[in-house]
Amino acid sequence: MNSIFSLFASIQTALTVRGSLVDRVIKVITDNPDEFLTALSQHIVNLVLIPVLLAIIIAVPLGILATRRPFLEKIFLTVVNVLQTIPSLALLTLMIVIGLGIGTRPAIIALFLYSLLPILRNTVVGIKSVDPFLKEAALGMGMTGWQRLHMIELPLAFQVIMGGIRTAAVICIGTGTIAAYIGAGGLGQFIVRGLNLYRDELLLVGAIPSALLALLTDYLLGRFEYVMTPRGLRISKNQNKSTKQAV
Repeated sequence: MNSIFSLFASIQTALTVRGSLVDRVIKVITDNPDEFLTALSQHIVNLVLIPVLLAIIIAVPLGILATRRPFLEKIFLTVVNVLQTIPSLALLTLMIVIGLGIGTRPAIIALFLYSLLPILRNTVVGIKSVDPFLKEAALGMGMTGWQRLHMIELPLAFQVIMGGIRTAAVICIGTGTIAAYIGAGGLGQFIVRGLNLYRDELLLVGAIPSALLALLTDYLLGRFEYVMTPRGLRISKNQNKSTKQAV
């Protein structure tokens, strides 16, 4: 009987502590709404949107070029794979060492480099996975290389490329929190402050919105991918799923 009472007492204590922690997290946000919203906007724009857009501008054309020049594919993928293996904090430190200083600029460059691999790789995979018979049919219809690319290959590879973009965005959201160590701002500054001051509520003010932002971003990009995918491809994909389930 005493053990049961002890168990209930432990549960009550845990719930009380958890409740008080949630209250403290909410209080930090409500007491400093401007600071929180500024950090959130910095995270979204500086540490996610800009690096991912830059990576799209660079990685997609490089991926297309790699499918036209096979020897370049190995070179490009080797370089971006090596960049991906560098620990995030080490890469941010390297940005300082090479003279970029601290703040937003080195963080954007580091996150841009991290975003290259998923977008470049998925662009190559997406275009190479297009049915060769479709390419031959387009060639037989007299389409130029550019026409085949933007009318057949890119539309068919779009979903795969978007998968890489979604991955890159989530990587930037997570790694962007570490960029606070070099003064890049964002939600990571609450995590750094919480670690320095041993305050759990500050840690959660940075960690919880970052996790929710990653989930929301992936969902919204998924919806964008669905809307932008040609209707015929969506129907074909659904039919293939139904066929597999029936089998």
